[in-house]
Amino acid sequence: MAVEILMPALSPTMEEGTLAKWLVKEGDTVKSGQVIAEIETDKATMEFEAVDEGTVAKILIAEGTAGVKVNTAIAVIVEEGETLSDAPKAAPAAAPAAAAPAAAPVAAPSAAPVAVPAAPVASGARVFASPLARRIAKDKGLDLARVTGSGPHGRIVRADVEGASPVAAAAPAAAAPAAAPAPVKAALPTGMAAETVLKMYADREFVEMPLDGMRRTIAARLTEAKQTIPHFYLRREVRLDALMAFREQLNKGLESRGVKLSVNDFIIKACAIALQAVPDANAVWAGDRILKLKPSDVAVAVAVEGGLFTPVLRDADKKTMSALSAEMKDLATRAKTKKLAPHEYQGGSFAISNLGMMGIENFDAVINPPHGAILAVGAGVKKPVVLKDGALGVATVMSMTLSVDHRVIDGALGAEFLKVVVDSLENPISMLA
Repeated sequence: MAVEILMPALSPTMEEGTLAKWLVKEGDTVKSGQVIAEIETDKATMEFEAVDEGTVAKILIAEGTAGVKVNTAIAVIVEEGETLSDAPKAAPAAAPAAAAPAAAPVAAPSAAPVAVPAAPVASGARVFASPLARRIAKDKGLDLARVTGSGPHGRIVRADVEGASPVAAAAPAAAAPAAAPAPVKAALPTGMAAETVLKMYADREFVEMPLDGMRRTIAARLTEAKQTIPHFYLRREVRLDALMAFREQLNKGLESRGVKLSVNDFIIKACAIALQAVPDANAVWAGDRILKLKPSDVAVAVAVEGGLFTPVLRDADKKTMSALSAEMKDLATRAKTKKLAPHEYQGGSFAISNLGMMGIENFDAVINPPHGAILAVGAGVKKPVVLKDGALGVATVMSMTLSVDHRVIDGALGAEFLKVVVDSLENPISMLA
């Protein structure tokens, strides 16, 4: 019997993707769990594995095709003994993303975790999962009966289990959290109509740049954030002289290990400590409720060509400075090549955006939903200051602005959080205690 291979949903918000590359051709024999294609989502290029065994009878979507909707048939596999003529005729390829209308719908961010537990499967019922997904689940201690499959006919594939946690997957149904609100689908924000803008500049030379998946997602998420999140802003200055001297001393000791700590590493650690010291600020907005997190999962904005990622450093408060530094460098490197898995850039309760290294002294960042806050970090600049003895002096001063979701965090709570961050940075040795 011929089986259609469908375009998978490789992340909770994915609605379409680009079939970047086929790793098989018509007539090839494939095994379950074999990687057969590379799929580009809005932020990553991921491998796609076969969930059935057989022969590739037809490739319905050519590699390089953009704008392929989730669950669109992209190829057909036939079983042993069947001929290629048994496969259905090729369907027309999806239109490239560049040809999509400007108001094409894109998915807004979901408050749900990467892998959402499924309803319990009746005792003795068969669980359909690829061999690779079963191996990963076994290694991670996952209960496949409680994982939702995104493959054909609900089959569980690798992407479904990679981001799942054993606690979430194996929790009894009675203890499962209430279902998060369904993702809200937002139309791509356009402002003035495209036709109006084109007419306005009809007599001027320009190059039209079609929106790719990443830019569409950024446009939708930031428009949603500014329209629906009641932002307010708290500003503090930090004297960095003690931190700079302490950092120089640490780096001399770590030089033999090839470790070099950055100021940003200290900022990440200070924010992770503050999330533990002020636990009510370690929270996200979940539509009709607030979720207070226990771990300090800190997201850090990383600029990439055409957009940005916010990879998440999980349990940042428990990690050493050198471990945080190494992990951040690895995440940033893979972000720039779009090699991050969805669970590496989704989640967290708090984010940091640092433009100080680009010479920006201060700015206001937009909250990344469902986070409760984001810290905008500026450059350290030498300024005249009043010293403790009342005399005038010079110090390296860094400006920070905390953008806060007022639905989640009130002013006094945000101020308490920011004070802990400042105290840690001005007394850096305390972060190593």
